[in-house]
Amino acid sequence: MIGSRRRRFWVAALAALLVASASHSATQVASSIPISPTAGASGAVESECQLQTRVPVAISQAAPDVLVVDQPSKSGRWLELEITEVHGPGGGPFSGPKWMAVSGKLHDGGKALGTFRAKRVSTGGFVRGTCATLGRCAQVIGRDIAAWLKAPTMDAELGDAR
Repeated sequence: MIGSRRRRFWVAALAALLVASASHSATQVASSIPISPTAGASGAVESECQLQTRVPVAISQAAPDVLVVDQPSKSGRWLELEITEVHGPGGGPFSGPKWMAVSGKLHDGGKALGTFRAKRVSTGGFVRGTCATLGRCAQVIGRDIAAWLKAPTMDAELGDAR
């Protein structure tokens, strides 16, 4: 019984150490990112499509070393993001293609390591609605940003922004 407790203690201590070291070297991103007032997103898209949280989650799903946090620590490595374009008229597939763009800057403390603009356009297919189509754009943009994080550059154009 005592050996079992000791083993659980050491397993828990090791797990805490691994989490602490992973978060120390991880790139942090805010769990919710702003949509620029000039992005063109309708009130319905802003409130219903959850693009502000979908992009950070998509990045973290594609890049295991990205940590989604409430507020990034400005002293470590962190990613500043903003949704700069949203074209998502209602009407699902009947209103034409949808797209969105995200701009970002990778910081390490006070130093800028790279900047980018990522854009994706989608028709979404016949059965997708506006939020599903924009959500797919957010997912692919997340993968684009995750790939860029491996070798960040200044003024990169990702996805359909090229």
